Amino acid sequence: MGGPNLEVFKFGMYIMFPIAIMYYYGTNLDKRFSVPDFWPKPEQTNRIPFEKDEIKSELERLRARRLYLRDKRLAEEKKGNE
Repeated sequence: MGGPNLEVFKFGMYIMFPIAIMYYYGTNLDKRFSVPDFWPKPEQTNRIPFEKDEIKSELERLRARRLYLRDKRLAEEKKGNE
């Protein structure tokens, strides 16, 4: 078997190897692992309405869209039944 120097070396490797790996992957993360345009810009995301007028207009828009899709579906069903 090895002597105390080998044990000190093994202990040092057990301690330093994970620290070295964490240091390598932990430094400069933005440059090394970045994907350009991964996150959407604020203009491209959904904006939650907070004002009463905005909420009302959003509900009207959703209602109009729902009714349009309903009328379209009923027209297709009517056309298919004939």
